[in-house]
Amino acid sequence: MRTTSFVGPRRASAAVLTTVALLTVGAAGCGSSGPSTAAQPSPSASTSAVAGVVGIRDPWVKAADKGMTAAFGTLVNDGDTDVTVTGATTSVSPMELHEMTMKDGKMVMRAKQGGIVIKAKSTHALEPGGDHLMLMNLAKPVQAGDELSFTLAFADGKTQQFNAVVKPFTGAQESYAPGHGQPMPGMSATPGMSMSPAS
Repeated sequence: MRTTSFVGPRRASAAVLTTVALLTVGAAGCGSSGPSTAAQPSPSASTSAVAGVVGIRDPWVKAADKGMTAAFGTLVNDGDTDVTVTGATTSVSPMELHEMTMKDGKMVMRAKQGGIVIKAKSTHALEPGGDHLMLMNLAKPVQAGDELSFTLAFADGKTQQFNAVVKPFTGAQESYAPGHGQPMPGMSATPGMSMSPAS
């Protein structure tokens, strides 16, 4: 009986100590996870709201050793209001927004007045023979496989960056060069610019 009464309390106190330790660990665990979930915002909540002004599908640049070339792709406006691109920049060349349009019965290339408008819930193609982002004076050759970084400027003051891969002789097989080359059939260029088939 003495042995039973003596061992019983020791077992009881060991069980009590184990229970207290488990409760302490459990409380600490709840305390550290509870407030962080409730008090701290999810990182993805703030970053998911940050998006580009427009989507840009299949961006590419025509390969060129010098002079002029152009960047193309499809601008996607998923928003409810029209968006206007007012300018573009890149580190390898000054840039202008250009268009192809009819003048005196001929197709001519010129700076696009008023910018490039992408209608709400719509797309706008930048393509050879149409609107495009013109690189006016290459500081170095842009070769097939290179990737160039561009920044678009919008009428509301926002900007957006995108990258475009350089491809050789794609699209309508045009080349852009200042002051030389034969115009494509039915086309002429604004002073200082000409468009000719790439050889």
